[in-house]
Amino acid sequence: MSLILLATSHRVAPGLLTWRAWEALRSAPRVLARNDHPLLPYLAEAGIHAEQVTDPDPAALVDLARRERVVFVAGQDGDERLMRDVGRRVVDEPLDVEVLHGSYDLPGARLLDLVTVMDTLRRECPWDRKQTHESLMRYLLEEAYEVDDAISGGDHAALREELGDVLMQVAFHAVVASERDDETAFTIDDVAAGIVDKLVRRHPHVFADVTVRDADEVNANWEQIKAAERAEKKGEAASVLDGVPMGQPSLSLAAQLQRRAARVELPEDAYEVSGSETGDSEPTGSEPTGSEPAGSRAAGSDVGARLFALVREAQAEGVDAEAELRAASRAFAGRVRDWEREHPSGA
Repeated sequence: MSLILLATSHRVAPGLLTWRAWEALRSAPRVLARNDHPLLPYLAEAGIHAEQVTDPDPAALVDLARRERVVFVAGQDGDERLMRDVGRRVVDEPLDVEVLHGSYDLPGARLLDLVTVMDTLRRECPWDRKQTHESLMRYLLEEAYEVDDAISGGDHAALREELGDVLMQVAFHAVVASERDDETAFTIDDVAAGIVDKLVRRHPHVFADVTVRDADEVNANWEQIKAAERAEKKGEAASVLDGVPMGQPSLSLAAQLQRRAARVELPEDAYEVSGSETGDSEPTGSEPTGSEPAGSRAAGSDVGARLFALVREAQAEGVDAEAELRAASRAFAGRVRDWEREHPSGA
């Protein structure tokens, strides 16, 4: 006789089984399943009687299978221990044992596990339970910077973990939002649906009949569609600066503002920001002590305006000012650490 161990995925709705799985269940003289298996109601609906067991005994299961063909519906955790025990018992006295996969995970199925874990943490962990969008904000920013660090350092193993941390923050914000009882509530499915709709809408050359020549034309279409979306939302003419997050780091903010402004024909002097406009006419910090180098206060004025101009210079050269300054900072950090290793006393 034979034993079929039917494995199913908890990430697939119960009852959605392969044809081979249903055929094996219908034709087997004996079907056994754990008494808490979510497939049980669907087996009953299909007219399949399943004997329910709480803690299956591998020896009894093998003994039964030597007398007649048996299908055992494994637990959704895979019942790996049971399967190993069965395997050990049939080594000396061979038995035809087959592991039949009745359902398979689709790509992205493990995201369902993330949703389940976050829901559980929100209910049962005191720290997770008290978090808000506001309290979580700094963690999202920190995790994004750690992704940048992994990419800049070429550490692809770390990148996988850091992207997971960012994904967790998305799931966390979604579970917090789902608890609201007004029109601002949303779920992780709403988040996914929103980005799917946006990607389809902004890629008409892929999902519709628009033809493009190259990546530059794709980008131009993307920006036109974004502008139309913003205008529709606001009910007025859109600004090229709509959607620019003003809370981002200042160098990247200046670069993004300048990139957006380049889409309209601004006069050249519009880019010449002065210290009086930025409030940078006086250096910050303590009062002068008399020990500063000559002209230091004059050098401190207009620093924001000069930085803004330097960002524009970087833009013209196709250089990312934020990335360049970060690279220079990393190089400096390495130099400091080298010096500390050479001078362990700090002298």
